[in-house]
Amino acid sequence: MTGKVVATAAEAVADIPSGASLAVGGFGLCGIPDTLIAAIAEGEATDLEVFSNNCGVDGHGLGVLLEAGRIRRITASYVGENKEFARQYLAGELEVELTPQGTLAERLRAGGAGIPAFYTPAGVGTPVGDGGLPWRYDAEGNVAVASPPKEVRVFNGKRYLLEEAIVADFALVHAEIGDTQGNLVFNKTAMNFNPLAAMAGRITIAEVERLVEPGELDPARVHLPGVFVQRIVHTGPQNKLIEKRTVRQTEVAKA
Repeated sequence: MTGKVVATAAEAVADIPSGASLAVGGFGLCGIPDTLIAAIAEGEATDLEVFSNNCGVDGHGLGVLLEAGRIRRITASYVGENKEFARQYLAGELEVELTPQGTLAERLRAGGAGIPAFYTPAGVGTPVGDGGLPWRYDAEGNVAVASPPKEVRVFNGKRYLLEEAIVADFALVHAEIGDTQGNLVFNKTAMNFNPLAAMAGRITIAEVERLVEPGELDPARVHLPGVFVQRIVHTGPQNKLIEKRTVRQTEVAKA
């Protein structure tokens, strides 16, 4: 198989340079491109800017790159499951742009659709729109970089913020099935941010659990067309992790 298919994850990410921006699919530990992330961690790229719903957890997902000090800046909507993330942010080692989850999703989609910006009511009247959110602290805990105010316009009597689209140098996504032309099928909730991240990348790299030939996928099942994907790597079944394991206490049988 030739064309978009790459033999290994290491080869697929080999040209990602230091300072590159990455749109990364997944939500928590669901549908994350863990093999591609591990391949980047084994390379030398650093000073990365990441756009993702969250930054993994300690020791898994994007948390691997974070712990290695390879991420300079991240735009995310939820960061509460990673202690190292909090430590780096508060210590001034990491720049963080927090954004509403729906806004982040639409910024990625807009980037892939060629829409440079859009208006949304999310964040109006809050620091998201008014500015002043701490993006980066200094070593003494002072705000070194704060978010700027955003343009506000009124439509039909309601205020809206202008949000700019996201276009990343590379996108990393995980799919259940892909064909050699890049058409992808995601498994249930692994849809989350994967299609949106894929759209936002100038070069999109997809790891797939099962690789098939063109024509084997029912067109009606395709979630993301191959036009958005430049590289495919077959990684096999994913070792799925549980982010928070919750079990029921065994009830003691009454005598």
